[in-house]
Amino acid sequence: MGDHRLSVAPMVDRTDRHFRYLVRQVSQGVRLYTEMTVDQAVLKGPRERLLFFREEEHPLALQLAGSDPTTLAEAARIGEAYGYDEINLNLGCPSEKAQETGFGACLLSDPIRVAEILRAMVGAVRVPVSVKMRLGLEGGETYPELAQRVERFAEAGVRVFIVHARSALLGLSTRKNREIPPLRHEWVHCLKGDFPHLTLVTNGGVRTLEEALLHLAWVDGVMVGRAVYEDPMVLKEADRRVFGLPKRPKTRLEVARAMRAYLEEEMARGTPPWAVLRHLLTLFRDRPRGRLWRRLLSEGRDLEALDRALALLEEVGEEGEEEKDGPKGDAEGLLFLAREGV
Repeated sequence: MGDHRLSVAPMVDRTDRHFRYLVRQVSQGVRLYTEMTVDQAVLKGPRERLLFFREEEHPLALQLAGSDPTTLAEAARIGEAYGYDEINLNLGCPSEKAQETGFGACLLSDPIRVAEILRAMVGAVRVPVSVKMRLGLEGGETYPELAQRVERFAEAGVRVFIVHARSALLGLSTRKNREIPPLRHEWVHCLKGDFPHLTLVTNGGVRTLEEALLHLAWVDGVMVGRAVYEDPMVLKEADRRVFGLPKRPKTRLEVARAMRAYLEEEMARGTPPWAVLRHLLTLFRDRPRGRLWRRLLSEGRDLEALDRALALLEEVGEEGEEEKDGPKGDAEGLLFLAREGV
């Protein structure tokens, strides 16, 4: 099934291939997921743009959304042919689009249909098929109902369950569904006890590596979402503390330099610079001159802007990395830019 001890959640308009490459500069072991991709987009849309990824991104899963067993099975086949290590079915998205077309969390109201979909997907590919699901719908779920769904989906051939540990409230926005109702990670812990042969991954509200390690005492894996997007260096110690890899963690500057080389390569492929740079805005969050870093990238939006920002941060050096950003750091940065004629 692969290593699911720590993964980065699929996030729409966030976890594209550029952000995934950034995360891979921080951690080699963490499992990555694509943005949610609707099956019809895979079948009829710009397939190469949607599915292309670099080899460095492995292990990598393709998350699909849809409600038709036939089209989802075909989209899964295409994903496998592109080289993805896992195909994931979204059973958690509560967006208006999901409600209009009947995919995502809405499918939890019809577990028989979900089982039919999963059997088709499992039968179509050799790589593992997993699900990412909510505890239930509208806050009325019970643990026995959740366990019954897991049992039914496992009978369809699924062995990996990523459970966002809260209900989906279809009357609320997607943002509010990330905040309420309260999380119930203990239900996911109980699932692992009741289904020891399955891989159970908990998701929702985990902000630090320390929190993830606490959950790993109970479940097989933890999926972290927005905390990583807000600061990719949350994963800095993941390879050592979670995966036991001896490699020295990269510093923020080393990650930034690696992304500079990546941007140059991507621009040669025709990628607009901002497609990459937008993911780097928080790389120096709460660090010396971090606000100036964001300002330079936001205003310049090109390779030259990144070079200026790198020069600014390199003057601080690695020793300054653990200091907090503030007015003094910004003033010093402005003086630096003035000296450089920027």
